[in-house]
Amino acid sequence: MNDKEQMIKLYHDMYTAMINKDERELMRVHDDSFVLIHMTGMRQCKGEYIRAILDGTLNYFSEETDHIEIDLIRDTAVMTGCSKVTAAVFGGERHTWRLALRLDAMKERNQWKLTQAQASTW
Repeated sequence: MNDKEQMIKLYHDMYTAMINKDERELMRVHDDSFVLIHMTGMRQCKGEYIRAILDGTLNYFSEETDHIEIDLIRDTAVMTGCSKVTAAVFGGERHTWRLALRLDAMKERNQWKLTQAQASTW
C-alpha cells in the first residue's frame, strides 16, 4: 500500500473508531501531540478529545466520504477529507453536517499518525 492509500485508510480508520468509540484504535491513529480544533475554535488535546468521544460528549453515528485530497511531502502529509457526518455533540441534537477535516499527519517508523485536525463545513 502506498502512502496515499495508507492516508485514506487512516481517514476511514479514524471515523470508524470515532463511531465505535474504540479507544484502542483512537489511540493508535492519533499521535500523542494531536490537537483537534473545532469549528468554534475550541482546541482539544488527544486525551481530552478521546475522553469526549468515550463519555458521549462527542457522539458520532455515521460518516459518508465525498472526497479526500492529500498532499505528501516526505514523511508529512496534509489531508482534507470532506464527508457527511451524522453526530450529536456537546449536548446538541443529532444532525448531519457536511464536515471538512484538514488533517496533518506524520510518518514515523513506517506508520502514519494524525497530529492535528481542523474542522469546518463545506
